[in-house]
Amino acid sequence: MHLLDIEGLSEQRILELFDMARRLKSGGCGKPLSGKDFVLFFPEASLRTRITFEKGIGELGGRCILFPPETLDKREAPQDVIRYLEKWADGIVVRHPDLSKLRELASFSAIPVINAMTSANHPCEILSDLFSLSELRQDYRDLVYAFVGPAGNIARSWVEAARVLDLRLKHICTEDNRLDDDHRNYSFSTDLETALKGVDVVLTDSLPTVLCNNEYIHRYQITLERMRMANPGSLLNSCPPFFRGEEVSREVIDSEFFVGYSFKRNLIYVQQAVILSSLGIQI
Repeated sequence: MHLLDIEGLSEQRILELFDMARRLKSGGCGKPLSGKDFVLFFPEASLRTRITFEKGIGELGGRCILFPPETLDKREAPQDVIRYLEKWADGIVVRHPDLSKLRELASFSAIPVINAMTSANHPCEILSDLFSLSELRQDYRDLVYAFVGPAGNIARSWVEAARVLDLRLKHICTEDNRLDDDHRNYSFSTDLETALKGVDVVLTDSLPTVLCNNEYIHRYQITLERMRMANPGSLLNSCPPFFRGEEVSREVIDSEFFVGYSFKRNLIYVQQAVILSSLGIQI
């Protein structure tokens, strides 16, 4: 079973992934990927996602064969590429800008295709964040989330998660970044300070160059003062790479609000659960 986006998952499958991730985190699961090979397509600059996929597969006894994502951009049709790969590998993990290329690979593939990030979405990252929140707050599905930033791949994946898990999500940015979404729990605002009232989890993403200007940063940067406008005990989860002085202030990253470093520990367990589930392996 492929994992290309969160929207393609059911509520039940997400909760099953979380249950499996907890078992994996507790240890003693053996080497269920022993003798299995995975082809990974990652750019050299990839850090967190690549490390956690490679380490996670290796810890479960699997082996990784790495290629740069540009390997998939040659003239050979994706359907022909995957029909060779499936003869030698048990699954592929792809980080590539073009989601349609992953969809084409998956449509012809007899082995799982797992999305490690595209320009359109980043499903494993957001699933891992939600799993981390579930460990910290049992009422994570009742919390109010606020994504502050442009309508990029992280924003779209949070919106998909909100639909599937029925989360209340506020999106805060400039008017031209409004997402075309009619889900009853999605709301949009351009007024950061008003929208932060009643929020439990603040989410951010790094800014594109066009928004790295004083006017935008003054309106939408998450600071200590603005985090204190949210609910008591609120959390800040900034998607890496984040940049102090841009979408977040230097002080807020060093504050008790920020949970990003600890959350990323769980990338390994969630991605392991995704791989095992995709292969139909139970632990």
